[in-house]
Amino acid sequence: MPSPPSHVAPHPAPRPTPHPAPTGPAAGEPAISCRGLTRHFPGGTAVDHVDLDVAAGSVLALLGHNGAGKTTTIRLLDGVLAPHDGSATVLGLDPVRDGTALRRRTGVLTENAGLDDRLTARENLLATAAIRGLRGPSVQRRATDLLDRFGMGAHADQLCRGFSTGQRRRVAIARSLLHDPELLFLDEPTSGLDPAATLDVLALIAELARERGRTVVLCTHHLEEAGELADTMVVLEQGRVLVAGRPAELAAARWPGVGVTVDLGRPATATELELVAHLPRVTWATATPEGLEASVAGRDDVPALVAALAAGDRSVFGVATRTRGLVDVYFDVHEGRS
Repeated sequence: MPSPPSHVAPHPAPRPTPHPAPTGPAAGEPAISCRGLTRHFPGGTAVDHVDLDVAAGSVLALLGHNGAGKTTTIRLLDGVLAPHDGSATVLGLDPVRDGTALRRRTGVLTENAGLDDRLTARENLLATAAIRGLRGPSVQRRATDLLDRFGMGAHADQLCRGFSTGQRRRVAIARSLLHDPELLFLDEPTSGLDPAATLDVLALIAELARERGRTVVLCTHHLEEAGELADTMVVLEQGRVLVAGRPAELAAARWPGVGVTVDLGRPATATELELVAHLPRVTWATATPEGLEASVAGRDDVPALVAALAAGDRSVFGVATRTRGLVDVYFDVHEGRS
């Protein structure tokens, strides 16, 4: 990767200060845009002509099975690796040419916490800050605040070698946020965390995007968490994009209408399924261990379905509509290729 030009500093050398405020992408431009992004390794192609656009201030769920190319894609977008083909623009910068400048404005949380066990939690944060040229009381206060936020304030001055997996994860998250990055790459951010810490991290991700305009690329196997947070999703397999878009729109294209679950306290009979299936605006119906599932054209059609079942003195214990989303799309895409 080419190095940025060097400059001769006057004497005495100035104290490193925080980098200047970034200009960012132009108004209306995506925070991330890449076309044909490709990276080969001796064992094969890890990223294969990926096209991607991520709006500023949004959360992208970058999904796929192990080995799908997620981590390599992040390394390409952050300028750690150079592509063999294609191009990318991230925060208005070229990751290959401007990698050092770009990484001052991004935060990365890898699946491996990567802490230095010879240092304390606080020292791990401050050492990373120093590498970025950030020093002084304000950085020390922010380090303290972040460690407090993630429940590590009482352990701030303990060596990391004795920390549990969850504690190491908390320190790593705090470290990735220390320089207040515009763009966050988060790889399994809740791995190893207890339920309370998981909720805090999820709330923080939502806050960063919705209230502070930060862009987040989230890689996770916890699909329910991704479904709660993601504005858009991309599913990779063997380096190629299988599907990309807004989860609700992708789901609506696959499953038109509204899903309805009816609790009868027992599986629906063939007669009941036939009755429901012949109702106007019902597209399909199937039995479940507790009753039945069906699809209707819209929410206004649900009362007629329930009334038809109740008319025959059947007990209806509960009715719920189901909105399909990211989890359904993810499994549907992979099942369609198996």
